[in-house]
Amino acid sequence: MSNKRPTRTGPADAGLGGMFKSLGGFLELLSDLSEKGGGEFTKSGEMGGGDGKGMKAVYGFSVRVGGGGKPLIENFGNVKSGRDGTPVVEEAREPMVDVFDESDHLLVVAELPGVAEKEIKYEVKGDILHLTAAHGDRKYQKELLLPAPVLEKGAVSSYRHGVFELKLPKAT
Repeated sequence: MSNKRPTRTGPADAGLGGMFKSLGGFLELLSDLSEKGGGEFTKSGEMGGGDGKGMKAVYGFSVRVGGGGKPLIENFGNVKSGRDGTPVVEEAREPMVDVFDESDHLLVVAELPGVAEKEIKYEVKGDILHLTAAHGDRKYQKELLLPAPVLEKGAVSSYRHGVFELKLPKAT
């Protein structure tokens, strides 16, 4: 049962501050998701880059509450925290990624819109997956700690409508 409620900031919301103005009700949101026995909430926004003078800042987060009531918060986009805590816009975006632990393999699902399948690269080392993709100004990069060691040999991938799926056999 997924209670997905994607929202976007509008043009009236200037900067990252506008995107975070609704975080006051964040704990209430987690409580609601927990009471419903799980669910997901996603919020994202964009700013800059439209004038050709700089990179576009893309930031978002997804909150999921599963069976144990423990929230899992995942960030995505190209805005990171700098050493001094100030936001830094990086060239590569961090894609939204889900990992499903199935009986004999892990299924990795990544949102990579705007690239072709041949432009998606991945490398596996034990329980670490490094995923990259690039086409023009669309650049994605993500390093994931997987829940189990896997083998790159025997991996099966597919890409359709901006969604990349990768089946990785578990190491025995």
